[in-house]
Amino acid sequence: MSRTMTRAQLSESIYQEVGLSRNESAELLEMVLGEISTALVRGEPVKISSFGSFSARQKGERIGRNPKTGEEVPIRPRKVLVFRASQLLKARIRGEKISAGADRDLDIPDAQPPSGYPSSDS
Repeated sequence: MSRTMTRAQLSESIYQEVGLSRNESAELLEMVLGEISTALVRGEPVKISSFGSFSARQKGERIGRNPKTGEEVPIRPRKVLVFRASQLLKARIRGEKISAGADRDLDIPDAQPPSGYPSSDS
C-alpha cells in the first residue's frame, strides 16, 4: 500500500539531494509552492518542463441531478484546478522510453522514492 508524499518528505528530499540545511530546504519548498499558488490565483498557467502544467479553469453553470431523488439541481459556476501531465511524466509512470527525435531516445530512469518513503514494490 502506498503513502502520500508530504511537504516534509519533499523538504527532506531537497535537503538530501541539494545539500541545503533542513530550514533552507523547507523555505525553498515553501517559496516554490507559494509562487505556483500565487500564479494560479492570478489566473496564470504554470508549466513545469518534463512534468506538466497547472491551470485554473472557469466552469460554467450546469444542471446536475441528485442521485437519491433524481431531482435536477443547478450547479453554480466555479473555478477548478486542472493538472495535465507531460508526455515525459506519463511515459515515466508507465516505465517506458519516449522518443526525443529521430536521432536519439531519452532514457527515463526509474523514479526512486526519497529515503524513509516506501517504494511501490513494498
